Amino acid sequence: MKNKSFYLILLFMGITMGFILAVQFRVTSNIAQNSSPSLDRPNALAQELDKAKETRDEQQQKVDNLREQLDQAAGGPELARVKESLDRAREEAGLTELQGPGVEVTLNDSNNVLQPGENPNFYVLHDGDVLSILNELKAAGAKAISINGQRLISTSEVRCIGPTILVNKNQRLSPPFIVYALGNPETLAGALKMKGGVVESLQIWGIQVDVKKVDKVVITPYSGGLVFDYAKPTK
Repeated sequence: MKNKSFYLILLFMGITMGFILAVQFRVTSNIAQNSSPSLDRPNALAQELDKAKETRDEQQQKVDNLREQLDQAAGGPELARVKESLDRAREEAGLTELQGPGVEVTLNDSNNVLQPGENPNFYVLHDGDVLSILNELKAAGAKAISINGQRLISTSEVRCIGPTILVNKNQRLSPPFIVYALGNPETLAGALKMKGGVVESLQIWGIQVDVKKVDKVVITPYSGGLVFDYAKPTK
C-alpha cells in the first residue's frame, strides 16, 4: 500500500513538473518572439539616421559649393560691369546727384511799366518761354537740368497754371525761375546768348534773363514717382 502511494506521488509530481516545463517553454517562446521586433526597430532607426546624416552632409557640401561660386561671382568682372551699367542708367534717368561746370540762368517777369492799351501777357513769363530756354540748353548738350530745385527728366512737363508753372506732375513753381544746367559753360551760355536767340527774343519784352557761367553746378536727383501705366518693355 505504501509503495502504491509512493508511485502515485511520483506520478503526480512528474505530471506537475511536465506541466510547469511546458508552460515555461511557451512563455519563453513568446518572449523571444515579442522581443525580436523590439530589437530590430532600433537597428532600423539607426540605419535611417545614418542615411539622413549622409544626405545632410551632401546637401551641406552643395550649399558650400554654391556659396563659394557666389563669392567668386561677387568679386568678378561680370558683376562690376553690371553695376557700372546700372549706375550709368540711373544717371541718365536722373536718379542720382550730379555736379560739374555749367550755367545758372535766372528768369523773371518784365519790370517794364505797362503802357495803356498794352497786353500784360507780353510782359510775364509763360511756360513757352521757359521751355524755349530748356530746349536750347538741351540742344547745346546739357547733361542734366533743374529748375527751382526740381530735376527735369524725360517725362517732365512744363505747363502754365495761372501766374505759375507746373513741373513733374504736381510741383508748382513761381518766378523767379532759377535754371541750372550741367555741361560746357561756354557752349551753353553761347547757345542762349546767340544773336536772334531765345534770350534776345525775351528781352525785347523786358523779360529779365541773367546767364552766368559757373565752375560748379549741383543737380539734385529726381524725387518723384516713376509709373508707366501703358508703356511696357519689349521682349
